[in-house]
Amino acid sequence: MKKQRLRTLAAVLFCALIASACSGGGGSTATNTNEGGSGGGDGKTVTLKFMGWEASPLETESVKKGLDKFMKEHPNIKVEYQPVPGAQYSQKLLTMLAGNAAPDVFFLGATDYRSFQERDVLLDLTPMFETEMSIDDFIPSSATIMSIDGKIYGVSSCTVSPVLYYNKDIFDKANLPYPPSDPAKAWTWSEFRDAAKKLTVTEGGKVTQYGFFGLESFYMTGAMLFSNGAELFNEDGTQMRVNSPQAKEVLQAVLDLRLKDGASPTAKTLESIGMSPAQMLQTGKVAMMVDGSWALQELAAMKFPVGVASLPKFQEAKTHGQAHVHSAWAKTKHPKEAWELVKFLSSEEYQIDLISAGLWMPNRKSLYTEEGIAKWYNDKVHPEGFKELIPFFRDAEPYPFALIRHNKVNSIITEETDKLWYSGQSADDTVKNIETRANEELAK
Repeated sequence: MKKQRLRTLAAVLFCALIASACSGGGGSTATNTNEGGSGGGDGKTVTLKFMGWEASPLETESVKKGLDKFMKEHPNIKVEYQPVPGAQYSQKLLTMLAGNAAPDVFFLGATDYRSFQERDVLLDLTPMFETEMSIDDFIPSSATIMSIDGKIYGVSSCTVSPVLYYNKDIFDKANLPYPPSDPAKAWTWSEFRDAAKKLTVTEGGKVTQYGFFGLESFYMTGAMLFSNGAELFNEDGTQMRVNSPQAKEVLQAVLDLRLKDGASPTAKTLESIGMSPAQMLQTGKVAMMVDGSWALQELAAMKFPVGVASLPKFQEAKTHGQAHVHSAWAKTKHPKEAWELVKFLSSEEYQIDLISAGLWMPNRKSLYTEEGIAKWYNDKVHPEGFKELIPFFRDAEPYPFALIRHNKVNSIITEETDKLWYSGQSADDTVKNIETRANEELAK
């Protein structure tokens, strides 16, 4: 779920990435070929089409390594993986499903999961899931997102959350303490703001180093709303409740960090410089940034002293958790083999390598025990103090936009928050407009 992380991230992060159509006409794209493979009762090899988005070459490489393991363990199943770039993944997948040319198994963004299920295009995995797995084995955020009215149509293989990254060299040069990794010791917003201002450097009337970047995306800001006790939706997700003093306080604080303090650049500033947020952090143009936990894989490969910490807090340090699920097409001709792939993609065996690489965090309770952590913790990737941050992921709130069926709400939020960040709209009008427009959409 992931590289569109600037001001439009909330609208596209989980709708993710454009897909070119898989080959094949009516019916399933899976085929049987007599290739002499062992493991099938009839000696035939089943070919499954598997589609996902390419968030980064590193992720695609990791997924392919996992699939190689799966095929070695299941010599009767051949998996043809199609990673596709772009921002129209979900719409393209819907088109493929409608045209009976869909892949047998596919990534499905958490914010698309419920809307796809309403279209009856997902295979009901409940009987197989309940035979071989238990929803109680998953951390609460993953379990809540996966379960739709007590049934399972997609299984996650990880969780990801917003966290705070920082460049240790910049802090050392400024003789400032690092942000705490332990959520129980998280900086207050006031402490965080003070550090961001101190880490902002101006030379000749021009900012050469910003203290912070990363909360213009509502995906990231949403975690800060939780921190201030703000609600986004009512209990059943049928009404938005963002128009609150707590939400307004958070949005105004983020805006003040840029406009009043000059400590944070806009996303447009980064675009004009031609650097990604990770590159800005690496080169010292930014001292701290909020990004998804998945960014650690890239940052660790950039070979600079990166730190990871809890998000700052208003009342209590909190983050949210979610991840894409793997689902199967309701019309696949090979539901058993499709389930075997979905099951593997959620297994410890598969996810541990990607967690160890810094891309994901585990979705299984067992991997948060001392013994479980030892299976994936990698001191070459996970910075000093990272173990203190681990409960942040385990106890994360379910990402609220993954629990509603109208993902157009994300676009509404992006449109209104853009007016806040760039057009002078007040925080008060922003939350009012979001709530009014979102509730009109949710009522449809």
